[in-house]
Amino acid sequence: MKSDNVKAGMQQAPHRSLFNALGFTEEEMKKPMVGIVSSYNEIVPGHMNLDKIVNAVKLGVAEAGGVPVVFPAIAVCDGIAMGHVGMKYSLVTRDLIADSTECMALAHQFDALVMVPNCDKNVPGLLMAAARINVPTVFVSGGPMLAGKVKGKKTSLSSMFEAVGSYAAGTMTEEEVKEYEAKACPTCGSCSGMYTANSMNCLTEALGMGLGGNGTIPAVYSERIKLAKHAGMAVMELYRKDIRPRDIMTKESVLNALTVDMALGCSTNSMLHLPAIAHEIGFDFDIKFANPISEKTPNLCHLAPAGPTYMEDLNEAGGVYAVMKELADAGLLHLDCMTVTGKTVGENIKGAVNRNPEVIRPLDNPYTKTGGLAVLSGNLAPDGSVVKRSAVAPEMLVHEGPARVFECEEDAIAAIKGGKIKAGDVVVIRYEGPKGGPGMREMLNPTSAIAGMGLGSSVALITDGRFSGASRGASIGHVSPEAAVGGPIALIEEGDIIKINIPEMSLSVDLTDEALAERKAKWQPKEQDVSGYLERYVSMVTSGNRGAILERGN
Repeated sequence: MKSDNVKAGMQQAPHRSLFNALGFTEEEMKKPMVGIVSSYNEIVPGHMNLDKIVNAVKLGVAEAGGVPVVFPAIAVCDGIAMGHVGMKYSLVTRDLIADSTECMALAHQFDALVMVPNCDKNVPGLLMAAARINVPTVFVSGGPMLAGKVKGKKTSLSSMFEAVGSYAAGTMTEEEVKEYEAKACPTCGSCSGMYTANSMNCLTEALGMGLGGNGTIPAVYSERIKLAKHAGMAVMELYRKDIRPRDIMTKESVLNALTVDMALGCSTNSMLHLPAIAHEIGFDFDIKFANPISEKTPNLCHLAPAGPTYMEDLNEAGGVYAVMKELADAGLLHLDCMTVTGKTVGENIKGAVNRNPEVIRPLDNPYTKTGGLAVLSGNLAPDGSVVKRSAVAPEMLVHEGPARVFECEEDAIAAIKGGKIKAGDVVVIRYEGPKGGPGMREMLNPTSAIAGMGLGSSVALITDGRFSGASRGASIGHVSPEAAVGGPIALIEEGDIIKINIPEMSLSVDLTDEALAERKAKWQPKEQDVSGYLERYVSMVTSGNRGAILERGN
């Protein structure tokens, strides 16, 4: 046992005295020590039930012969952090979570781990940590929130943000907004659409690191407690078989996750997190891998905000395994990848059934023949940019219009809500990238304001920042290189004609190379006033096309 390094032999007598202080029995000292990484806190709605999940995991571990030991991981609620300085501190926590979990797990020599995350950055952060630590590990999330209901229709957080835009446009009253406010988020859990948290929890299944149902069983269902107990039992079986994260997270399993991503129509943030996870296993993931996979992968699901279905509907339809079975039948998955069940992907999904062809479209009736995400390139984004094309109105798949340029999110929101953005415009928000923001803020407020103002099918938005999974419309993010390092987005001027062609994977500005070079020669970096952790982050972080990973050795 790895934990014998702190428990066995005369040299470890001082260590054992500290375990005595913790109340460990002699019997427990002889068993594998399993770290339960709990993201529980009282500020994130997706985490308020994690104490119950953790207790269930502990029961499962103990029943299967291990000794569960809980330690914490931090988590930010992106919804609460949205639209102010707090969002600068969201993406940056992904690396704090990975680093701190690595430190705790290796400092205390755990034999195995169960990760209990739920929301946007702690899922990928803990996946990164699992790859680094490489002891047997299982993930079990806290589960998604049930959809809200307003006037008999299901709704969610994205509707709430759009309601604010509708109020600014004069199409919704204050009383109507208050009704949404009271009903949009009715239970604990990760917000109920295919936003970033649910995207990453579903992709954890596709990667093979979570049991079936990890991404879709609602937080308030007792089935979630059973899943947590089984996760505790499963990690002990992995320990006995010595199956580790790097046996499971391979190049092929990451490509499986990307394929499932396309079918589900996941958040664009997955194109930050999959490259970062791949980096930890030594796989140099180029975001442009997405296009050839997208070209052959049908989009089978339109969950909110792309459509009227929610995570609870996907769960009832058969969940992620049912989606994977559809893809496997088309020969689109690597079926021999190992998973935390101790079985291969093919074995796991063999009996999966699609119980609702309206929620999970069959292969012969997809929403589109191509996947939910696309990477656009051109003279405005030489290193790429990302769009959730499954959430783009058909009339905006090809668009050309004048640039309306803003140096930060707040200025853009003021212009949108002030009625200064007109149909046909292309809103450009820059200096919001990983370095420039810093922290690559999500742009849910401006995209929701555009939708709420009735401009969702006539106005595009491009940024070197990123979007919430709750964003919809012609929202193109991760423009790389970012403005802070002199990327072409820094050179755009008011009125320049921006050309967007999503079917042709193109994003460009109607300027010659010579004109761009002349502007680049005059460009000066924007001064930043940062301190503390953000100052360190700025010095190390890469652009969005590389997953905003931190350069090692800097």
